[in-house]
Amino acid sequence: MSARVEGAIGALYPFLDTRPTDVEAVLAEVARSTAAKAAEIVALRGSLVAQHGRQLVDCARRCAAAFQAGGTLYAFGNGGSSTDAQDVAQLFLHPPAAARPLPAISLTHDVALITALSNDVGFEVVFARQVAAFGRAGDIAVGLSTSGGSPNVLRGFEEAARRGMLTVGIAGYDGGRMAGSEFVDHLFVVPSTSVHRVQEAQTTVYHVLWELTQQALTGDL
Repeated sequence: MSARVEGAIGALYPFLDTRPTDVEAVLAEVARSTAAKAAEIVALRGSLVAQHGRQLVDCARRCAAAFQAGGTLYAFGNGGSSTDAQDVAQLFLHPPAAARPLPAISLTHDVALITALSNDVGFEVVFARQVAAFGRAGDIAVGLSTSGGSPNVLRGFEEAARRGMLTVGIAGYDGGRMAGSEFVDHLFVVPSTSVHRVQEAQTTVYHVLWELTQQALTGDL
């Protein structure tokens, strides 16, 4: 007995459909789709060089100056961007052996703190409250948002700017509310409407920023 699975479930889980399938055709489509997505992200990453190259250099120099003055980097974001924020902190704090470790903290890793603030005050303050507690003038705030419109990320930037911190935004689409924020010193926008492509390219942005910061610290930038 065969069963037909349609719609979103069928698209996500084609193996649930037990009707006879042309395996070769399915594999050919998977190969085509994979190649198309790879080409799309390569082209998108390449476009970021012209779009953000100069600003990445300027931002890296300011980050290097902040670290040399004893500053700490604080990273934050929601969902997949929270994972990226943790990756940013790990990259700066525990880099490959040949690179210099730099003080960096992810504001998304403390589940008890985040849930306490969300429950007792409101989810929109989970980053701003931490920035207010830990941040000092000369520190760095890196906020990630696929849409550029996450209220708690924007509130985090506002608090960071109030404290005299360097603020770095990484967003997708057209930059969203980050693009119009007076509290973001450096904004890197990945111009795509695909959440997957945006987050893949954002990873490239902050890895390049880290590499350039390392070069600036050694006087090679």
